[in-house]
Amino acid sequence: MELEAKSPMKTQSQGMSRVTFWAFIVALMVILGGADGRMVKTFNTFEYSAISCRAHSASVTEFGAVGDGKTLNTRAFEAAIAHLSRYSAVGGGLLYVPAGRWLTGTFNLTSHFTLYLHRHAVLLASQDINDWPLSDPLPSYGHGREAPGGRYMSFIFGTNLTDVIITGDNGKIDGQGGVWWNKFHKGSLKYTRPHLIEIMHSRSVQISNLTLLNSPFWTVHPVYSSDIVIQGVTILAPVKSPNTDGIDPDSCTNTRIEDVHIVSGDDCVAVKSGWDEYGISYGMPTRQLVIRRLTCISPYSAMIALGSEMSGGIEDVRAEDITAINTESGSGSRLLWAGRICEGYLCEGNENAHHEVGLLMDGNYGSHPDPHYNPKARPMITGINYRI
Repeated sequence: MELEAKSPMKTQSQGMSRVTFWAFIVALMVILGGADGRMVKTFNTFEYSAISCRAHSASVTEFGAVGDGKTLNTRAFEAAIAHLSRYSAVGGGLLYVPAGRWLTGTFNLTSHFTLYLHRHAVLLASQDINDWPLSDPLPSYGHGREAPGGRYMSFIFGTNLTDVIITGDNGKIDGQGGVWWNKFHKGSLKYTRPHLIEIMHSRSVQISNLTLLNSPFWTVHPVYSSDIVIQGVTILAPVKSPNTDGIDPDSCTNTRIEDVHIVSGDDCVAVKSGWDEYGISYGMPTRQLVIRRLTCISPYSAMIALGSEMSGGIEDVRAEDITAINTESGSGSRLLWAGRICEGYLCEGNENAHHEVGLLMDGNYGSHPDPHYNPKARPMITGINYRI
């Protein structure tokens, strides 16, 4: 199985009243072929549509943003995105974040849209909990992952979108998660912590060429979405920070993760599809997932985990050219199931250092949303290949 880039990098020059800049966007056409792994289900061929350059652009400074690391810029980001959303049907919009330290609360993205960060731009998440609105639990989870109630909205969020790009010249997005980690350890949170980036019910999503830092909870969480590319991203969090997973594809179809470096306080990549009876009822598996050229450091957790929440099923996963450095002593790859299907997992061409067991399989993670799950449920597991 090979993924092949079909479209060249394009450049776009946009003149604006206050700022002139070149925005670089990668236009992708990717084709996934069949896997040749022994005893692994043949992977279906799928195609990523090309993502075009945008016809309209603006700088966040045009809407009053100040990059001093102190001024709260939430309204400026909201106004800029609302302005550019008017161009969704006529070439799309690009929001440029220039060099500076841009403090902001959460904000929503729009369709046919690019968020582009200058190499010296840093988006800083507000540490004021009042700048993080609440949202409902995911239907495939039934509850917040850490508390029975809802959850805090993710720092960068989007739902029901098409053609969304979050990229840059290795600019940074810093969740400043320390305040959340402290509250979690103290048990003072009534709701589940927010993710750094979450995209829901969307298609044609690209996250690339960025450094993502210090997420309050899971770092990148695409959920109920399809045709996703996560490429050339560095994800960093202290190795003792709680549950700072790197990338968690959740009930997603056609996802490619490649050329990613992750240092994490939890699993570097955790493949998910819902929690116990809620995931079974929602019935949306994660399938057709490719992970290539991943480097992982996570002393207290796994390189790649299937689960723990995977009750909607996982199908057709291929991981190759993976380097695990100082991952949890029990698991380079960790497969955790409870009462659902997992089929077609191939992991090959890996380099594993500083852990004792390459593959750990466990049918009961011991974590449930409520007492209504079926304790007698047993998983169905087929087509697992692990080759060094």
